[in-house]
Formats: sequence, C-alpha cells, structure tokens
Amino acid sequence: MSTASPPGETPCDVRFGQVGLACVRVRDANPAALCEDLERRVHAAPQMFTRTAVVLDMSHLPALPDDGTVDALLEAIRAAGMLPVGLAYGDSQTDALAQRMGLPVIARFREAFERAGITDHADATPAPDSAAEGDAPAPTSLTGQQHTRNVRSGQQIYARDRDLVITATVANGAEVIADGSIHVYGTLRGRALAGAQGDESARIFCTDFRPELVSIAGHYRVFEEIPRQFEGKAVQCRLEGEKLLIEKL
Repeated sequence: MSTASPPGETPCDVRFGQVGLACVRVRDANPAALCEDLERRVHAAPQMFTRTAVVLDMSHLPALPDDGTVDALLEAIRAAGMLPVGLAYGDSQTDALAQRMGLPVIARFREAFERAGITDHADATPAPDSAAEGDAPAPTSLTGQQHTRNVRSGQQIYARDRDLVITATVANGAEVIADGSIHVYGTLRGRALAGAQGDESARIFCTDFRPELVSIAGHYRVFEEIPRQFEGKAVQCRLEGEKLLIEKL
C-alpha cells in the first residue's frame, strides 16, 4: 500500500550524522518515487552520495509498511546508488521487521524517536549505560579542539562533545565534524558537519567558504545549492527551524 506525501513535499528527507552515516527518512512508501528522489540527490552530489551507507527511517509513515514494501524501498535505495545498512530504531515491530530483513537496528537514531514520542516503551530495549561503558558525555566546559594543519583529502577530524577550530585549509574530499560548532580560519573546500549529535544551536564559521557540503544537526546543503555570492567569503551557517541559513560575517 502506498501513502502519498502531501503536495509540495519531497518523498523523503536525508540527514547526515557523525562518520557520514545518512538517514533516509521516508515520507512516502512509494519505491519508485523514493528512487527518483535519491537519484536526483546522487546526481547533484555524486562524491557525497554514491555508495553512501544509509539507514532507513520509517517513523514518519502512518503505519509500518508490509515486508514486501520495505524490501522494495531497500531495493530503491540500492538502485539509486546508495547502500542500505540498517533500520532506524523504532518500536518492537521495527525490531521484528529488521530481524526478518536480516538488517541491524541502528540505535544511534533512537533519540529522535523518543523525542517524537514514537518509541514503544514497553518493548523497547533499554539504552546502554554509557557511564558503565566509560562513554559518558564530556563536560560542556571543555575547550574547543584545535587543529593547526591542513586537513587532507580523505582525512576526517572529529571533535567529540566540543567545538572544532581549524586554522588551516580543509581540502576537497576532507571531512571535519564536531558535536558543537566548527570554526575554519582558512579555506573550507571539503565537508563540514556541526552539531553531529543533534545540537541545533551549533554553527559553522568560515573565513573562505568553498565547501562541498555543510551540515548542522543533520540539515545539509551541498555545493550546488549554495548561492555563488557566498563563495570565497567569510560566512556563518546556522539553523532557523528546519532551514540551514548561510550569512556573510
């Protein structure tokens, strides 16, 4: 059964988190429409999306689709050039579906379900005890992580629980990620992902703006979507609701 998305909306959202894992949040359980939308995104930014590992999130559908429809959605993702690697955390039905599909449930998207009030609390698997695992969040008073060398193509820098300050160039094909804000006092040519754990107040500051992609709390814009008047300028990127804004400093 296909549930059409409201007029004016695309069939899905695509959000990025840390380590480049993308979440395809489906709003229309129509495999053909999903494939067409994802193919458009891959064509617009092939270096970013081709063979990208993605998690299928069906939390915004009125009901969990049947197995055949889910299998067709997974195949639509593959046909578009991406690689589905799991299902976003949901309720017990999602767990059972993932087992039937032979896919893992990606718990790192659990918080989004719980904020939306979607989690089946009676059957949900308890969250890991991060303190027991030695993985408790760092204090917010930590100073920003500083990186003074050029970030080369293929290199990734991640500032956990803090801001990231780069005083050199971020090359094409490089990726800088922070749970807080990102400051680039040089040329940004690669990808910058701030608010990697969902902090919507995070910002990106740059003195020479030429990125492949910028993202804040999963909301992203690729090079082709960035107005040319900002190229090479000192800018800041911030969220206003669901919209990622770019403004001159």
